[in-house]
Amino acid sequence: MDFKDYYKILGVEPTADEKAIKTAYRKLARKYHPDVSKERDAENHFKEVNEAYEALSSPEKRAEYDELRKYGQHGRPFQGPPGWESRGGGGGGADFGGGDFSDFFSSIFGSAGRGNGNPFGRGQQRSAGRRGQDVEMELAIFLEETLANESKKISFQVPQYNAAGQRTGDTTKTLNVKIPAGVTDGERIRLKGQGAPGVGGGANGDLYLIIRLAPHPLFDVEGHDLIITVPLAPWEAALGTKVEMPTLTGKVNLTIRPDSQSGQRLRIKGMGLSNKQGQRGDLYAQLKVVMPTQSSAEARELWTKLSEKAGFNPRTQWSK
Repeated sequence: MDFKDYYKILGVEPTADEKAIKTAYRKLARKYHPDVSKERDAENHFKEVNEAYEALSSPEKRAEYDELRKYGQHGRPFQGPPGWESRGGGGGGADFGGGDFSDFFSSIFGSAGRGNGNPFGRGQQRSAGRRGQDVEMELAIFLEETLANESKKISFQVPQYNAAGQRTGDTTKTLNVKIPAGVTDGERIRLKGQGAPGVGGGANGDLYLIIRLAPHPLFDVEGHDLIITVPLAPWEAALGTKVEMPTLTGKVNLTIRPDSQSGQRLRIKGMGLSNKQGQRGDLYAQLKVVMPTQSSAEARELWTKLSEKAGFNPRTQWSK
């Protein structure tokens, strides 16, 4: 089942408003209508345009499609986000104004997801019952978990309703969720059908996970890059050294060149967080020269001799 980019089919931007979508649809529907069009493969184009408008003209369907769109690429097999399940129910054969939708459309909206005000006219089919309530919860994850290939067990409260639609209480639901690559703090992930059960045969609601990256004691996050502060003694910065430095997946040896400066950043390629394509950002080691908190009389004497020998004034730029 290939992913369909309905915005591309209609020739509009994902930010297009309702009027722009309707205008684009009318123009293309007239262009490809089988009764009048002389375009090659007009019938299939007309069906695609109808299907795209069916999905984008309804605010509810458009929101549902937009949520899934970031997981698909036009013309490539579509698998959906973690926890996503197809509604199935394939398109039905109707006239050109009514149906014949693709498997992709039916996998998102089901066979009852048709009919939302097509200006060229089409019948409406409404699903029975009432859709279940969506559930939203924040999910704190460690930076290491964004790189792991394991599932994370979560538990959450789901409201329950009787046949009359009256709330009867809550129940605890437990799921094993695989954290997708490239998640960022505040990202909203939809798990289809994992919310409250529907009433009277209606579809289940969805579960929305709000990702919160737990603060790490060593690493700061900048996009998909990581920053770690590497403390150095003054003589290590001056003479150079090798430092065994932690990463999210182990340790690496970092070479500090002689005469390194405090605040300088060294890049360790590919040791950051993953993006949605599975590629990792970088790890930046930020050097910080740290003085001993106490010095003996002998050490201070050596510092004095060093200052006289070095003849270094760190504030020469003030006189410029």
